[in-house]
Amino acid sequence: MIKTATVRARIQPRLKDNAENVFHRLGLNPTQAITIFYKQVELRDGLPFDLAIPTSTTKQTFDATDSGRDLIVCKNAADMFKKLRI
Repeated sequence: MIKTATVRARIQPRLKDNAENVFHRLGLNPTQAITIFYKQVELRDGLPFDLAIPTSTTKQTFDATDSGRDLIVCKNAADMFKKLRI
């Protein structure tokens, strides 16, 4: 099939670079990754992932952890399980 349509979007340079690094590790170029995304949208008749609006509790948790509050730091998995009491 001949490819003649163009998709253009402006995004943050850092986001573009980070995503393209992931594409590279997967052996994809940006065109291939975008094509996969569009194909999945077509096949699922919607986005290929869930979208949700965070609850107020989730927003508060994001805000706290982003600012370094209420974090529990673990040395390793065993330490994490011990702190979780499991």
